[in-house]
Amino acid sequence: MTQDMRSIRLEKAVINIGVGDAGERLLKAEKVLKMVTGRKPVRTVAKTTNRDLGIRKGMQIGCKVTLRDVEAEEFVRKALDIRENRIPAWSFDPEGNFSFGVQDYTDLPGMKYDPEIGIFGFDVCVALSRPGRRVKTRKVLRRHIPKAHRITRAEGQEYARTRFAAEVVD
Repeated sequence: MTQDMRSIRLEKAVINIGVGDAGERLLKAEKVLKMVTGRKPVRTVAKTTNRDLGIRKGMQIGCKVTLRDVEAEEFVRKALDIRENRIPAWSFDPEGNFSFGVQDYTDLPGMKYDPEIGIFGFDVCVALSRPGRRVKTRKVLRRHIPKAHRITRAEGQEYARTRFAAEVVD
């Protein structure tokens, strides 16, 4: 039996599409995210300039949608079904969070191919946390979270196995 403060929960799932340039492709990517999640996407901007790729700082290069609670869990289940419930071990970071990609949005149930949009894939980033994490991010009386209370890579993998019936592949 685990204590309430030790229980791990899915804090949020961020679904994003990086296009690399503003324009028609970005609008199509926003349509895909709207269809897939039912939410209005937010545009993401470049943090640095990369002349080789033709990207300037502040340029809109992608879009994302953040899902929380039950909505996030349902979406992660659907996205993992496309990947046959398999997550590579290297997809987990030291804090237990994990991410994976989906090659084509039409693989999701209920999605049909739209020749006007084309083929778009997306990334799903899942953030895990324990109760009390807000102590680290709040404005007043901000404190560090003790090492024993942080989520490890192994605990994140175990959570994915038990909660989503996912197979962690080495």
